[in-house]
Amino acid sequence: MSRTEPSWDFYRTFLMVLSEGSLSAAARELGLTQPTVGRHIDALEGAVGFSLFTRSPHGLLPTEAALELRPYAETLAATAAGLLRAASGKQGAIGGTVRISASEVIGVEVLPPILAELNRQYPELTVELSGSDAVENLLRQEADIAVRMVAPAQEALVARHIGAVPLGFHARRSYLDRRGVPETIEELVRHSLIGYDRETAAIRAILSRSPNLPAAHFALKADSNLVQLAAIRAGFGIGICQTPLAKRDPQLVRVLPDVFETKLETWLVTHENLRSTPRCRVVFEALARGLQAYIR
Repeated sequence: MSRTEPSWDFYRTFLMVLSEGSLSAAARELGLTQPTVGRHIDALEGAVGFSLFTRSPHGLLPTEAALELRPYAETLAATAAGLLRAASGKQGAIGGTVRISASEVIGVEVLPPILAELNRQYPELTVELSGSDAVENLLRQEADIAVRMVAPAQEALVARHIGAVPLGFHARRSYLDRRGVPETIEELVRHSLIGYDRETAAIRAILSRSPNLPAAHFALKADSNLVQLAAIRAGFGIGICQTPLAKRDPQLVRVLPDVFETKLETWLVTHENLRSTPRCRVVFEALARGLQAYIR
């Protein structure tokens, strides 16, 4: 391996080529020329002492060594982004950038009104909202604040329990007018059910707390909770969604409320080094108030 430490630009280019699969596509995303991207990869290969990509009819394929380097390059990228967010706020001022991680449903349906009010109070703040059901790593600075449905285990993280979001069966009123309202949980099998395509840890937890649920034969399967919510709203059938969210829509009706309910325990999490930072503190408190009001 070369003793010369590679430029961070090389790692950024390396990640983009991994993501896009070709020099030309990476160049477009980075705003560079294709020869520049090629020189970055050549220089990085020279520094580490082995090949990172092989050519194929389908583009550039990463070598095993490149895949081993990937998590380290991603950590560098997250650290660089976190550094820029930290530098974006003046000392003691309520301004700069805060990155929030939340699930798809919370990010799309719940947080925007909270963030709109926050923007009215602190127009110098910039919010980066990552709406994904993947859990971003706060210790690696992939986000500053996270809304999580699982308690964090890392000691370096500060968590506040917000409450429990109730979940229940719901359907559009027009669907129930057409197909009837099930009166027992066994009658669900005669309905068009909306559910998951892949059993995740969260779904297994719900199933373990609800042993009386019948074996599901879904008429529509989707891993995305947003897709499932859209199908419920469209009148496709009966599915599970957050009860406070359904209450906002007069067309959605709770089904079997006395028979089935489960809850998503909700935490707001940040790194202990950020909790006293003015920009993170005001965002954390605004999210806590807004989420607690949503649950109530």
